[in-house]
Amino acid sequence: MNLHELSPAAGSNTKAYRKGRGNGSGNGKTGGRGQKGQWARSGGGVRVGFEGGQMPLTRRIPKRGFHNIFAKPLEAVNVSTLEKFEDGAVVDAKALLEKGILSKCEYGVKILGNGSLTKKLTVQASAFSASAKEKIEAAGGKAEVI
Repeated sequence: MNLHELSPAAGSNTKAYRKGRGNGSGNGKTGGRGQKGQWARSGGGVRVGFEGGQMPLTRRIPKRGFHNIFAKPLEAVNVSTLEKFEDGAVVDAKALLEKGILSKCEYGVKILGNGSLTKKLTVQASAFSASAKEKIEAAGGKAEVI
């Protein structure tokens, strides 16, 4: 097969649907916008969430608690996951990304204490839970806050 012999799959590319190009096209005159009204006008329509003057849903439902819009959420990793590393390894965000444990790490990592750890590791993270710190140190490792 050569490059000039390639063609798209049957039915995958359809002809462009041109609006307002005469009555013979099947979509002339009003161009699929109907007769008059807000949606028929150029630049017409309403903003997202507008309900015709009725109190919008986002304002009708109750709000509870506090949501910090400046929060920098940390990625959570359990102690049991750290078993994948070799004994004596230095575990940081970069190492977790390379191993495929994390897919992204924008703001940092928090180590949580779920599971057990048998290997002596030096773990460098933004935060540790009390039980995670205990388990890392009990295994002979170090928990360093960076």
